[in-house]
This record gives sequence, structure tokens and C-alpha cells, in this order.
Amino acid sequence: MSDTELWEGWRAAWSGRDARAFAAVCAPALHYEDPLTEQPLKDVGELGEHARRLWNAFPDARLEETGAVVADARHAAIPGRLRGTNRGPLGALPATGRPLAAHVVFYAELERGRLMRVRAFYDLYDAAAQLGILPARGTLGARALLALRGYGLRRGASH
Repeated sequence: MSDTELWEGWRAAWSGRDARAFAAVCAPALHYEDPLTEQPLKDVGELGEHARRLWNAFPDARLEETGAVVADARHAAIPGRLRGTNRGPLGALPATGRPLAAHVVFYAELERGRLMRVRAFYDLYDAAAQLGILPARGTLGARALLALRGYGLRRGASH
């Protein structure tokens, strides 16, 4: 499989709603993690289950290409944008009906032309703000949240 086929296959697996598609591009003993995984996922089957939860919450989810993949023989950085509309529950959170467009970078270690260790990086706070779960950055609501957590509170003049 060429590098181009590998990257296209990865994006297609996330967009295609067929958990079995990950097996074509991932090593069987895949190690995967992202901001929504509590623990690293240990194989392609666990990644497929994780993807199913995404597809249930975002039935129209798709991973779009946003730039060139930067890669050598052992590592790759795969940029993309995850788009979809939240139509189903996301864990304990009910559907919001709101659209999401989250930029993501997958950092991958390759083994024999397949993805072996993958870590996804994206701004979870921004995603939650787009869905209306958290207030947008810089707003009064965001400042109130910080104040509740003890940040941004001014101490008396004697300090």
C-alpha cells in the first residue's frame, strides 16, 4: 500500500461508517488515543467501537483533508478536519443539533506500512463550545467558569 493510499484509507475509515475499514490501514495491535479516550485503545476492534460512538453522535461525520501529510518511513503527521452535526448522545450528554468543525492532527508511528501507534490532537474545549456545552472563549460565561474554579479572582488590596 502506498503512503497516499494509507492516508486516504485512514480518512475514508473515519468517514465511511464501517469499523472494519480500519483493519486495512492499521496494524492489528494498534495503540490509539485521543482527548475522548479515557485509556489508550489497544487494537483495531476497540478503535472501531470508538468510531461507532462518534458515528452515533454525529451520523454525518466525515474527516476531510486539510493539508499535506508530513511523513518519513517511521512517523507521520496527518492533518484533517472532522465535520458533522451532533444528532445523537455523546456519552452522558444529549444531542445538541449543532454542527462541529474540529481541526485534528493525527501523529502516527508506522510499522510495515500500517498505522501502529496513533494519537489524535484537537481542541476539546473549542469542540465543546461549538456544541454549546461550554461557553466560547473570552465570553462572560467563560470568565465566570474560570472564577468558579478560582482563577481570575482578585484578592483584597492588602495582598
